[in-house]
Amino acid sequence: MKVRVNGEGIEVQEGTTLLDYLQQKGVNPQLVVVEYNREIVKRDTWHEVVLQEGDKIEILAFVGGG
Repeated sequence: MKVRVNGEGIEVQEGTTLLDYLQQKGVNPQLVVVEYNREIVKRDTWHEVVLQEGDKIEILAFVGGG
């Protein structure tokens, strides 16, 4: 099944949750915010969000500087 992550089309298995995907990619949950179909998803609900065909996900990393 295809979803878009940061504008790129990718394949994921059916039944994959948002948390599963992020863990597979080695994303540190403490360093990102996730937008799922144009809505920010609370970190403690990532395991409940099951990805569906055509979903759009944006993973936004915190950047420090000064």
